[in-house]
Amino acid sequence: MAQATDDTLTAITIPSSSPRARFVNWGLSYECQPLAIFEPEDERQCELVLEFARREGRVLRAVGVGHSPSDLACTGDFMLRMTKMNKLLEVDQEKLSVVVQAGITLTDLHTALARHGLAMRNLGSISDQTLGGIVATASHGSGIAYQVMSADVLALTLLLADGSRVTCSRMERTELFLASLCGLGATGIILDVHLAVERAFRLKDVQCPRTFEDVVEHLDELVRSAQHVRFWWIAATHTVKCSVVNRTTEPKRPPIPWFWSSLLAFHVVQFFLFVGRYFLYVNTLTGRFVAWLSSGEVTLVDDSPTIFNVECRYPQHTTEWAIPFVKAPACLRALHDWMDAEAADPRGIRPHFPFEIRFSAADDIWLSPSFGQETCWIGIAQYKPYGLNVPYRRFFAGFESILLAHSGRPHWAKSHPPLDPPALRAMYPRYDDFVRVLGEVDPRGVFRNEYVRRHVFGEREGVGERVWKARQEE
Repeated sequence: MAQATDDTLTAITIPSSSPRARFVNWGLSYECQPLAIFEPEDERQCELVLEFARREGRVLRAVGVGHSPSDLACTGDFMLRMTKMNKLLEVDQEKLSVVVQAGITLTDLHTALARHGLAMRNLGSISDQTLGGIVATASHGSGIAYQVMSADVLALTLLLADGSRVTCSRMERTELFLASLCGLGATGIILDVHLAVERAFRLKDVQCPRTFEDVVEHLDELVRSAQHVRFWWIAATHTVKCSVVNRTTEPKRPPIPWFWSSLLAFHVVQFFLFVGRYFLYVNTLTGRFVAWLSSGEVTLVDDSPTIFNVECRYPQHTTEWAIPFVKAPACLRALHDWMDAEAADPRGIRPHFPFEIRFSAADDIWLSPSFGQETCWIGIAQYKPYGLNVPYRRFFAGFESILLAHSGRPHWAKSHPPLDPPALRAMYPRYDDFVRVLGEVDPRGVFRNEYVRRHVFGEREGVGERVWKARQEE
C-alpha cells in the first residue's frame, strides 16, 4: 500500500466547526448525518480516505446512490460515495466479459455495454443502483433458471481494511469472493467488478391477467414456461398480472401509450393514494382501478434493459422476502387468506402496491437469500404519494410473520426487522464462515457500520441511535 503523508491527509480533514453532512435514501425512509461524505475519483483517493478513517478510529462506509429502502448505507462516521468511479475499463468480446468500476449505475452501464453490442444477462425491476450496491446485496431479477445478479461476477478488486488492494474470484481467495458477493459492504471497498455479459438482445414480454387460484394451481408450470416470469398480484380483486418474457429477434413494438402509462397509471393513481391517506376505502378503489388498467393483454418487444425494468413510481416503504420455491403455493395462499381477513375489516390493511412475485435459481453465495434453493421472492410496498408518509408497520409485520413461517429470508437491500446471529445461523449455513472472514480481513471493524453491527453481530444497545433515524412517523 502507498503510504499517505500527514500533509496529504490534511487536505481532507474536516474542521470540528463544520456542519455535519446529511444523507437521505431514495425512498425518503431513512437519513443519517455522517461526519463527512467523500467522493473519490480514483483508487488513490480511496486509499487516502481509508487511511484517514483508520487514523481517526472511524468507520468508513462505501455507498452508491442510496437507493436501498433501509439504513444499510447509513453511518455516523465517514461515508465514501463511489459514484465518480463509474468507468467501463475493459471489454473482452471473445470471452463476453467486462471490467467495470463499482460506482457506475446500471443505467449508465447499459449505455456503455450497448456501444459494444453487449448487455447484462438478467436485471431487476430498476437500474438506478450502482453495480457495487447490486453485488454487495445479491440483488436479483426474475427467472427460475437465472441466479442472483452477483452470480454473474467473475472477479472483484477490493480495497481491504489494512489498505491492501486484492483480487478475488472462484479460483483466487475463494472464501473472500463468496463472502463479498453479498458482503453488505463489510468485507472491503469494491473497486472493480469483472462481470460476465451477453451479446445484446431483445425481449418479448407478453402480459395477461389470470385469477389468483389459477396462478397458484399451475405455479410450477407457469414459472418454467419462459425464461423470465414475474407476477403482480392485486389483492383487492385477487387478479394476477402475469409477465412472460423470452429472448426474441422480432422488431421492436411501440411502448404503452402515455395516456395509460403516465397519466392514468402514474398521476391518477398517485392522486388516489393521496386521498387514501385520509379515507381508507379509497385504497380499495385504487386497487380495483389498477386491476382494471391491467385487465387487457399487452405484448411488448424492446431491448433487454427496457423490458426487464419497470418504473419504480414513487418514494415508498418496501420489503421483500425470499422463500423456498417449493413452499411458494402454501405461502401465497396464507397471504391470500390474510388479505381476505383484512378486507373484511373496515379498518383493515389496504395494500397500495400489488404483491410482486419473482423467481431465481439456487446459488452458493454465502449470504444470498437464494443460497442452496430455488427461490420465490415476494415483495410489497406502501407508496408515499407526493413524498408524504403513510401507515405501513402493521402491514409489514403481518407480511413478515407469514414469510418467516415459510422459511423466509429477507432481501438485504430492503427494509426488514432486526436479525441476530442465532437467526442468521438458522437461515444461512455459511453464516459462521462469513463472520470468520470478516474477522480475518477487517479485525478492527473499519467497514462495520451500524447496520452490520446490529444485524450481523447482534449489537443492540445504542447502535445507530445517534446517527440515523427512521423517517417513519405515521
